Amino acid sequence: MEIRKATLSDMPTLMRIFDSARAFMRATGNPTQWVDGYPSEEQVRRDVENGHCYCVVDASAGVVATFCLIPGEDPNYCRIDHGRWLDDRPYATIHRLASDGSVRGVAEACFDWCLSRYDNLRADTHADNKILQHILAKYDFVYCGIVHVANGTERLAFQRRSAGVSPR
Repeated sequence: MEIRKATLSDMPTLMRIFDSARAFMRATGNPTQWVDGYPSEEQVRRDVENGHCYCVVDASAGVVATFCLIPGEDPNYCRIDHGRWLDDRPYATIHRLASDGSVRGVAEACFDWCLSRYDNLRADTHADNKILQHILAKYDFVYCGIVHVANGTERLAFQRRSAGVSPR
C-alpha cells in the first residue's frame, strides 16, 4: 500500500469512505462515535487544504482508506482527566482513520507510516471503539486518560513514544 496526501479531487471518495466507516462502527458495537455526519465535508475539506489528510492507496483497489496526521498541539489535548500524558514533547496526532473495508492491513499501513515520521504520537477514540483500542495496544500506545473533543464528549487518550525518529 502507498500513502499519499489527499487532494480536493479525492473528496467524493473520502466521503464515501467515511460513510462506510460509520456503518462499520455501528455494526461493531460503536453506535455513538461519528454521528450526525461527522466528519463533515467541510471538516474533511479543511483537513485536505491544510495538508493533514492522507489517502491509503491499494495497487488494485485504489483509495481504500484515509487518515489525518496533524503535527503540533491539539487543543482538545490541553486538558486530560483521570491521568496524564507521557510527556510534553512535540507530537503529532492521528485523527479520523477510516477504511472502506475492502482491503486488510490499512491500520497497519497507517501506523507504520506515521511512526516512520514521528517519534511521539497521540490519538484518541471513543470508549466503544474496541477495534481501534486493540490496534493502538498492538502498536504500544499507552492509555493516558480522558480528553474531551470539540462537541464536549469524552474520548480515551493514548500516546506512543519511540526512540530514534525525529519529526520531519
